Amino acid sequence: MTTTHEHHGTHSPYAPEEPARLPWAKLAPEVYKAMVRLDAAARKGLDPVLLELVKVRASQLNRCALCLDMHTKDALAAGESVERIIQLSAWEESRHFYTEKELAAIELTEAVTVLTDGFVPDAVYAKAAEHFEETELAQLIAAITVINAWNRFGVSTRQAPGHYTPGDLKH
Repeated sequence: MTTTHEHHGTHSPYAPEEPARLPWAKLAPEVYKAMVRLDAAARKGLDPVLLELVKVRASQLNRCALCLDMHTKDALAAGESVERIIQLSAWEESRHFYTEKELAAIELTEAVTVLTDGFVPDAVYAKAAEHFEETELAQLIAAITVINAWNRFGVSTRQAPGHYTPGDLKH
């Protein structure tokens, strides 16, 4: 499933009566198009459900309402359960909902997204490397990096959630 991060609404989630800060995709169309191409390249070879879990988790950590709206809807459309999406923010206490491979991807997502100590811990990387072949791991790291970039565009320009329907927009 492919999606776009362009927002067609005009209101900010932070103050509903105020418009988003700016329509960055329209003002920087070449950057937007490059992001769309990068997003498409990063998803190649990754399980769509796992990819959406990663995108939802990174978006939770970055508090990107637009991307949370989009990727929870895409996850549901890809066959993900409501229960697993709800539990994702508390995955460490809800490990039984996820496979070991998914847990490794979620943990890697957190490490790459937060970079608390300025690096991804060796143990987190090693666990992911146990569950993903090298090419798939490279794609996963790319996908995590891309969703973090989308989150930063969404949060910094205050793009509003609630207007996205899976399948509406393609890139």
